[in-house]
Amino acid sequence: MPLPMPRFHDAARAGQLQLERGAEVAEEARRYAAEHRIRPAREDKLRIAAFGIDVQVAFCTPGASLFVPGAVEDTQRALRFLYSHLDRITGLVFSLDTHRAFQIFHPSWWRDAEGRPPAPLSVITSADVRAGRWQATRHPEESLAYCERLEASGRYVLTIWPYHALLGGLSHALVPAVYEASLFHALVRDTPTHFELKGEHPLTENYSVLSPEVTEVKGQKVGEFNTRLFEHLMSFDRVYVFGQAKSHCVLSTLQDLRQHIERTDRSKMGRIFILEDAMSPVPAPPLTPLPPALDFPRVADAAVEDFRSAGMRVVRTTDPLDG
Repeated sequence: MPLPMPRFHDAARAGQLQLERGAEVAEEARRYAAEHRIRPAREDKLRIAAFGIDVQVAFCTPGASLFVPGAVEDTQRALRFLYSHLDRITGLVFSLDTHRAFQIFHPSWWRDAEGRPPAPLSVITSADVRAGRWQATRHPEESLAYCERLEASGRYVLTIWPYHALLGGLSHALVPAVYEASLFHALVRDTPTHFELKGEHPLTENYSVLSPEVTEVKGQKVGEFNTRLFEHLMSFDRVYVFGQAKSHCVLSTLQDLRQHIERTDRSKMGRIFILEDAMSPVPAPPLTPLPPALDFPRVADAAVEDFRSAGMRVVRTTDPLDG
């Protein structure tokens, strides 16, 4: 039977900013663990992870610069899933998109011929840079090389994003209601939450928590595959994936998981469970005609079907945890 919600939980707070209630959460954790006779996570025979990708204020709280429509409801469903199965979920893993003011995908990095920065959601191609339509404010040769390498990968072209998830700012934080859930799980199950930062290098994008979009620019190493995190995730029998955004960071992380599992041990593909009702895509930009690559909802849905065909499981937060 699913466990009840803890006393402090209020679904309406999922989209709100608030200070975490550490003392209240800790006291409820002590009472809850005793009442429901919940054993420490180290005693689990079937090891289950819940992997939250970028469940941060920047993407999940209305008013944030990159709020994803649907994210509040996704968070509410994810929280019900986490609390209902607290006694079955062995470990929590959260990625944290982590940026600074001067990065290649922020407006501060580029200027047009009149000295103006690009508007958020502008696309900058290598052809634009070579033609002088956009000039980098720093590292010009590396910036052009980055655009060329990114386009050659076939995954994305450089998109300029609003300032978001800035280290030290409120938008970088895990959604407060989710942070309380992580603290509650840690105390009830007697196990720490695993946090993984991504995205700090100024010369590359890092949609996936497992690897940046480009790993080398003009001979300079700017990132690598996160083998340590991959091995941590694969130490579980199941990994339930949720978070934001379905069309970008979730999609890219799942792509990296798929590719690395295919290279190492295809039998582990079935360990990945995609919680399809706990993630939403970035809306498509209002362009006519709309380039297929920018139809983000369509791209996300097609990718999930590809993952299903590859052997990953596509489930909902209301599905039972059998086995």
